[in-house]
Amino acid sequence: MRTVIVTAIGSFSADIVIKKCRENGIRVIGCDVYPREWIADAGNVEAFYQVPYATDTDHYIGTMMSLCRKEGAEAVIPLTDAEIDVFNLHRDEFSEINVTLCMSDKACIGLCRDKMELYRYLEEHMGGTVIPTLRLGDADPDEIRYPAVCKPYNGRSSQGLKMVGSRREMEGVLGETDPADYIVQPMIKGNVVTVDVVRSPEQGTCAAVCRRELLRTLNGAGTSVQVFRNRQLEERCRAIAGLLGIRGCVNMEFIEDRDGVYHMLECNPRFSGGVEFSCLAGYDCVTNHLRCFEGREIERDDRITGMYIARKYEEYITKVER
Repeated sequence: MRTVIVTAIGSFSADIVIKKCRENGIRVIGCDVYPREWIADAGNVEAFYQVPYATDTDHYIGTMMSLCRKEGAEAVIPLTDAEIDVFNLHRDEFSEINVTLCMSDKACIGLCRDKMELYRYLEEHMGGTVIPTLRLGDADPDEIRYPAVCKPYNGRSSQGLKMVGSRREMEGVLGETDPADYIVQPMIKGNVVTVDVVRSPEQGTCAAVCRRELLRTLNGAGTSVQVFRNRQLEERCRAIAGLLGIRGCVNMEFIEDRDGVYHMLECNPRFSGGVEFSCLAGYDCVTNHLRCFEGREIERDDRITGMYIARKYEEYITKVER
C-alpha cells in the first residue's frame, strides 16, 4: 500500500495507526467529523478532510469515494463502529474503484455487530463462551437474574448501557426503551479484560494480546492496563476468531470474575482504543493488520512481555489566531 485513508483520526486508536502506517512508508490521509483545529493528529497526516457523520450514509459514502479518487488511496482503515457498519453495506462501490476496506468480511462484521446473534452463534458452536444473553423483549422480568445489564444489541462504547438492580428498576427500563432494540445479560462483577486479536485466514496464524483494564474512561477506553499472558484465554480467542472468520485486527472483551473465569462480552471488529498498549508490549497489531490485506505473512505473538502501562494525555497547539 502506498496511500491509505484513516478515518476518525480524533479517536483513541488513531495516533498509533497513523504512526505505524508512516513507519511502513505509507502516505496517510486523515479525516474526521470535526474540523482540523479540533484534532491533534491532523498535523501528523499528509492531508486532512472534515467529512460528514457516517449516519448521513449517502453523503458520507459519496464523500469518502471522492476522497479516495482525489488522493489515489488504495485502502481505507475505518476506526469506529459507525463507519464500519456503513462501509460494510457499501463494499461493492469501493471494490469497483479498487479500494480495499481494511476490515473483516461482511458476514463476520454483521455477526459481531449484533450481540444477540453473536451469542446464539457462539453458543451453538462453542457453548459457554458468552455471557447468557436474551433479547429484552423476549425476557420475563420475573425470571431475569438481578442485578442485570441492558444494552443495545448493536451498541458501541457503552452507549445506552443500563444497570438494573431489581424487577422494579426493570419496569422503568422497559417503559423508557424499545425492548426490541436491547439485550439483557446477568451482571458479573470483575475486571474487564480486552484481547487484541490479529488473524490471517490465508496463513492460518492468529495472535492474541491480553490486558486487564485497571482504569477506564466512561466510554470504556482503558487508561491504565496490565498486559499479561494466559495461554488458555489466548487459545480461546484464536478459536473464536477462526469460527467467526476474522481478518485483520479486532478486539474481544471479557469479564474476569473472582474465580478467574473469563466471561465473553463482545467482539468489536475494529482496533481497540488501547491497541497501542499491545504494540508497546511487543506485538505490532497495526503493521500485522495491514499485512492481512496485503497478502503478507503476519508475525506470531511469541515476543509479548507482561507489563503495566499508563496512558498520558498531551496538549497540542493546532492553530494560532492573530
